[in-house]
Amino acid sequence: MQHSPGFLALVDDALSRVREISVPEVLAKRAAHEPLTLVDVREDREWQAAHVQDAVHMGRGVIERDIEQAVPDKNAPLVLYCGGGFRSALAADNLQRMGYTNVLSLAGGWRAWQAAGAPIVQG
Repeated sequence: MQHSPGFLALVDDALSRVREISVPEVLAKRAAHEPLTLVDVREDREWQAAHVQDAVHMGRGVIERDIEQAVPDKNAPLVLYCGGGFRSALAADNLQRMGYTNVLSLAGGWRAWQAAGAPIVQG
């Protein structure tokens, strides 16, 4: 997908404050049974088509509104993902502004997860 320069500038700005995590790192944490909540911030139709196994869905348009009810512990480890890692970086930046201290963005997003052959659920 071709993104506009303004959007990419927003993402770059967010990534200056947001930590990313790779798919192998997430899989290692899951294998070690480390506490971790994967949050899919994609659109409803994207989630319904397929998503990461054991993820929760809070679309980019509502995550800031709904996160405190769903995850009241602001120290809880969260990994956000979207299609390619851009929307999740923006959402992670906002969650950090809301006081969440352990939020990461999945580098490469859904596409990286699929390319790695990691577990998914088909719609």
